[in-house]
Amino acid sequence: MKVKIEKYPLIFKNPAGTSRGVLRTKNTWFVKVFEEANPNHYGLGEINMFEGLSSDDYSGFHDIITDNQGNTSCYLNDIHGSLLDFPSIRFGLEMALKDFSQSQDRILFPSDFTQGKMGIPINGLIWMGTEEAMKSQIRTKLDSGFRCLKLKIGAIDFQQELEILKSIRKEFNEKDLELRVDANGAFSADNALKKLHLLSQLKLHSIEQPIKQGQLKEMKSLCEKTPLAIALDEELIGVNHLAQKKELIEFIQPQYIILKPALIGGFKSSKEWINEAEHHNIGWWITSALESNVGLNAIAQWTYSLKTNNYQGLGTGQLFTNNISSPLEIDGERLFYRDNENWEEPNFSSFRQKGLKK
Repeated sequence: MKVKIEKYPLIFKNPAGTSRGVLRTKNTWFVKVFEEANPNHYGLGEINMFEGLSSDDYSGFHDIITDNQGNTSCYLNDIHGSLLDFPSIRFGLEMALKDFSQSQDRILFPSDFTQGKMGIPINGLIWMGTEEAMKSQIRTKLDSGFRCLKLKIGAIDFQQELEILKSIRKEFNEKDLELRVDANGAFSADNALKKLHLLSQLKLHSIEQPIKQGQLKEMKSLCEKTPLAIALDEELIGVNHLAQKKELIEFIQPQYIILKPALIGGFKSSKEWINEAEHHNIGWWITSALESNVGLNAIAQWTYSLKTNNYQGLGTGQLFTNNISSPLEIDGERLFYRDNENWEEPNFSSFRQKGLKK
């Protein structure tokens, strides 16, 4: 087996505000696995190393992916063992190997979803910005039929964010509209509980990662005292060993966990988290992490195979000007796979011609 990897910068249609700053571009890497004797039969994956967030954002990552003409193939027999500390590479290779074995035009997990019969309920994502910009996004999502919104908070004044949420609640009660917020660790451990009490008055569904990851005692205390359900997100990143996953879940005891396969090691690793969460009666849902449609497609197919009815955090493929064209389509508040649409095949040689290879 051979492995080929190419860097591909994704370009945002509009600057995306997060608590870590404003994103205008985001790098991803496409990966092919193929047999040297038959290069036309290949599996396609995506290594979505999120710079500044992924636990494998260090020199070792680049050492592995730039050796993409030879030695990378030695990892293929045991990607979850030999690449334990490189979750984004595991995600890409696991996807590519699954695609190679299926050999069905990017259909990794055949189902009613891939046949276009069923869609996946998703939340509408509202990016941080000015009050006016956020309200405009909210109105657009509501008019499109979304009944679950996730708002990024922590970038503008907290009181302004409360007012935005209050204005939504004046128009839609919790039975008509589910509201989730994502702080991305923006609160301090000292003021988080006070802010959670204020947010809970607005009948929110949950808050993701109220304080920065790594403050385990503080997060445990918050989860014990909170009036608003807490979902761990970044807290899962970098926790690669099964024993560590068990320990974290048992210690913090959150109300929910959020799974980003691209950042936590792929589907096998994500299922380990799900098993631990369900053992402790902890809820969960799946979220994409600004992948291209190649990665989003695999995540969506896998998510549907889990037979969950919760709102999922999928559908960010619309954010980019240069995404890979695919059968994925958002209709109302559901993500569909329209099997009458064709995939655009990433052209590796054209990436090199454009100077995009690292």
